[in-house]
Amino acid sequence: MARPHANRSGTDNGYHRGLSRRSLLAGAASLGAAGALGVAGCSRVPEEGKVLGGSLLDTLRDRGVAKIGIASEPPFGYVGDDGKATGEAPAIAEVIFKRLGIDEVKPVPVDFGALIPGLKAQQFDVVSAGMYINPTRCEQVLFSDPDYLMLDAFIVKKGNPHGIKTYEDIKKKGLRLASGKAYAEIDYAKAAGITDILVLPDQVAGLDAVSQGRVDAFAGTNITVKTAVKGASRASATEAFQPMVDGKPAYGAGGFAFRQSEKNFRDAFNKELLKLKEDNYKELLKIVEPFGFGRAEMTDLTAKELCAG
Repeated sequence: MARPHANRSGTDNGYHRGLSRRSLLAGAASLGAAGALGVAGCSRVPEEGKVLGGSLLDTLRDRGVAKIGIASEPPFGYVGDDGKATGEAPAIAEVIFKRLGIDEVKPVPVDFGALIPGLKAQQFDVVSAGMYINPTRCEQVLFSDPDYLMLDAFIVKKGNPHGIKTYEDIKKKGLRLASGKAYAEIDYAKAAGITDILVLPDQVAGLDAVSQGRVDAFAGTNITVKTAVKGASRASATEAFQPMVDGKPAYGAGGFAFRQSEKNFRDAFNKELLKLKEDNYKELLKIVEPFGFGRAEMTDLTAKELCAG
């Protein structure tokens, strides 16, 4: 979540090409509060929106540990039974950080909507949650290039009795939709004219809501939805589809987020990420395939393209 998602900005009414997996943030109020906390906690935090080179990478090399913000959303990022970070994004982070001279990765689980505020408040060093890259978020953080491109899907009753395939189907048939807190899918649904959207904590709550008949569908990323319905007796996943906004595809491409004061860190990370994509994504696929990601999710889109909208 996704979180779709976890979205994974509901205030961005432009519905850009790079709209994020999980819609923007939990709200401007929490963002402002977290931003203020960061300024109060460290006098060296730069002004909002100011991009600086930064020295965090050197600090983390000396410390030997990097704290990563995750949103407890399988398979993007979550804490395993051993207490360690796992999932697609933490697995990539662990490989890259070791190549950058940082031996250990420590997870900091937060609600998806708290990831950017938490990053700004220095609760962790990087967001490692598969966060969708979009123009609104790009005004607040620095993104690496995306490490995946994702389609959407729905959790529906077993057999998909309403024949749901897209957001437009839900609108036309007058069905009830749910999605996750701060998921981009909320914006996609609104763009299709759906106004009554039940916002739930995550895909697990979405599975329960569909199974109990409280909603007709739960919207999330294709992989999030497929993961949620594994072993479910009363729900299933629809076929993956490309969400459209204003007649254009809304690309769900996720990456890693860094504070705007840490361009050097972002650039060094990005350089190693691009190496993983060489030779037809050979190394990257080895890392992410255990979490259900395949060649269909690979992308050469850049953060610059997605931030431009």
